Amino acid sequence: MNSAFSLPANVAPRGLPPVAETLPAAIERLVREVNPEKIILFGSYAYGNPTPDSDVDLLIIWDTDKPRRERVVTISLLLYPRLFPVDIMVKTPRELAEEAPHNFFLQEILSRGIVVYERQ
Repeated sequence: MNSAFSLPANVAPRGLPPVAETLPAAIERLVREVNPEKIILFGSYAYGNPTPDSDVDLLIIWDTDKPRRERVVTISLLLYPRLFPVDIMVKTPRELAEEAPHNFFLQEILSRGIVVYERQ
C-alpha cells in the first residue's frame, strides 16, 4: 500500500526498518477505520533514541462513546499484523482535557510528542 503518511527522518533511524516501512500504513488504516482527531507518537521513537527493543508509543485521540477497554481492543486489532511492539493509549477529547492538566505524563506527550496525524 502506498501510504499518504510519512514519518520524520529521526523517527525510524537506520537499522529499524520495520517501523519506517509499516507504521505509515498502520496510521492510514486507523484514520480510515476510526477517524481519530489526532495521533501522537511519543516515547523513544518520537524523542530520537529508539533501540531495536523499543516499542512504538501512540496516543490516539478519538471521540467515541466506547468504553476505554473496548477502544484499546479496537485500535489494537487495527494495528495487526505488526512487525514491531506497540504501546497504545486511547483518550477521548474530553478525557484528555480533564486529565492532562493534572497528569505530567500526558503533558509530556502533548508537548514533546510528534503529531503524525491530525484531522482537518
